[in-house]
Amino acid sequence: QVQLVESGGGLVQAGGSLRLSCSASGSIFSINYMAWYRQAPGKQREMVATITSGDSTNYADSVKARFTISRDYAKNTVYLQMNSLKPEDTAVYYCNAEITRMPDRVVRYNYWGQGTQVTVSS
Repeated sequence: QVQLVESGGGLVQAGGSLRLSCSASGSIFSINYMAWYRQAPGKQREMVATITSGDSTNYADSVKARFTISRDYAKNTVYLQMNSLKPEDTAVYYCNAEITRMPDRVVRYNYWGQGTQVTVSS
């Protein structure tokens, strides 16, 4: 089995910074992409940032120039550096990954973490 475990959420004042981490563990053969999504109360889950195995990144317009996604391939970990945080960034942040497992090495499975709360006060 595979698990994604997030950490790094918390309460921060507007203008502050936080760094989220998400580590994948288990019978992993390869990780095709990793991503961060968020869901605010009463709203749909939305993509925040994605990063492929070739380090190609994509960001939601609302976070461009403020957030940076990166990966540590050796640790199967993805990070989200969040700067200049705004109250509207308040949400539960979820890690997402597409993973090929051992011993299969073919089928791609999609996994979600349990979520970590980020609260930005004004």
